[in-house]
Order: sequence, then structure tokens, then C-alpha cells
Amino acid sequence: MKSKMWVRKALIVAAVATTSGTAFATEGGGSIYPNGAENYLVAAIPPPGVYVLEYLSGYSADKLLDNNGNPAPINFDLNVTAAATRLIWVTDQQILGGQLAFHAIAPLVHVSASVNGAGQTKSGLGDITFGPALGYHASENLHYLYGLDFNAPTGQYNKNDMVNLGRNYWNLEPVFAVTYTQPSGLNADLKVMYDFNGINNETNYRSGQELHADYALGWGFGNGFVAGIGGYLYQQTDDDKVGGIIVQNNRGRAFALGPSLKYDNGKHWFITAKYEREFDVKNRPEGGGLNIKMIIPI
Repeated sequence: MKSKMWVRKALIVAAVATTSGTAFATEGGGSIYPNGAENYLVAAIPPPGVYVLEYLSGYSADKLLDNNGNPAPINFDLNVTAAATRLIWVTDQQILGGQLAFHAIAPLVHVSASVNGAGQTKSGLGDITFGPALGYHASENLHYLYGLDFNAPTGQYNKNDMVNLGRNYWNLEPVFAVTYTQPSGLNADLKVMYDFNGINNETNYRSGQELHADYALGWGFGNGFVAGIGGYLYQQTDDDKVGGIIVQNNRGRAFALGPSLKYDNGKHWFITAKYEREFDVKNRPEGGGLNIKMIIPI
């Protein structure tokens, strides 16, 4: 009976896999936000203009952990690759002393999952993100921003499928990010987010609220290169509900850490790369992945 329960949970995991590590805390354990996607220069809004960022990511996991951090007694495999294009418009307008900017992200996702030999694969558009932000430059080295992201259920979803490309609900995500950067010396970045999840009307399921943060810490060598570490922290802060009834012992938790690199040519073009492994996981898959970010002014 316990094995059947784990198989059911693993199928739910696969059903909501999106652009990063997913699991069975929250509905199916997935999250709208691809944890760990951000890296250095997360809050350094560039001068007014239009910019394109490209995010490339790959994630794989072969263990599914329970509320005690123990692996499920099943054969489980999850692989997700994504290419997300982010368009940023930094305006000339200032509000409350901050530079007004708008952005939108459209991810293309490829997901494959299998549980005890049964599997499914899908590719296509995931859930789109858009919203405004206010960016501040406290000094030449210190930058911060406030944002409010809206995540729309644009990805394909069928509650009867093992794999889906979207979450099938709206999400509201306040954002705070800070960057300390210098060519030679300490570089540090933190992006903190809090998720308010809507109801999946296909399943009458409301995922719990989520607190999560991407981080990076490194050292600049004076030649455009920064090397250090990066990752993310994730904690579900309240319980899921199905038809208004609380789902017990289902809150997700994870910590990720790995090497992180950046190259900046000093002319508003840069690339970052990070490989991270997940630790201290509960109610989620445990795996690892590579995240690459590039910005190109147009």
C-alpha cells in the first residue's frame, strides 16, 4: 500500500514539472518560479533601453524525498530542459526615486518523466511571467530593486496526463533583489520572492505559499571575471488545500549550492553560469542542474 502511495505522488510530481526542480509539495510539488535561475547582477538595472536576456537550464533528479527526507521506494526519473527569453524595457520614468522597468518571460520547456517504467514526454510553451519593477542605484557598486511579478497559466495542462507544461493557476509574486558588484573584490547578490498561489480549477487544489531566494557570492578578478558560489533556498510556508481541506505533512523544503561564474565585458553584456546540487530536501525531488544567463542590449 505504501509503495502505491509513493507511485501516485511521483506521478503527480511528473505532471507539474516545469522549468526547474519540481516535486510533490504544493500541488505536485512544482513551483511557478524556476528556483536557482538567477545569479550575479540580479538587481543592477541597466540604463534606459530595451534588453533581451536568455536563460538556459537543465535539471535532473532520480530521488523523491518524503517529509522526513527519506527516499521513496520507487524507480523515479525526471529531466527538464528550458530556454526562456526575457524582454526588459527600462524606461526614462522615475517613481518614488526608482527607475521604472517592465519585463516579460516566455519559457520553452521540454519535460520527460518516468515512474516504475511508465513515462511521458512533452515540449512547448510554459507559464509566462510579466510585471513592473523599480530599480535603485545606491552607489556605483550597490543596487537594489522592488518588483511584482504575475505568472499566467499559459502552459498546456491536462489533469489526467503524467507530464504538463503549466501549473493551471495564476500566481502573484512580490520580489526584492540586491546586488553588490565591483570589478576587483567582493560580489554578492540576493533575490527574495514570496508566492501567493491561486486555485487550480481543474483539481480544486490551492498550493501553499512559498518563500524562496536565489543567491550568489563571488570574487572579481579585475578582468571581467567573477568566480564563487551560488544556489537557492526554498521553504513552503503554509499548507496546501484540496477543496478547502488541509493536506498534512506536505510542505516542501530545499537548499542548493554549487560553483558560479560570470563574465562582463563592461558594455552592458554579460554571461553567468552556475551548477547547483540540492541538499536538505523534504517533499521534493533531489537532483541538480545547470543554469546559464546572458544579457544582450538591442
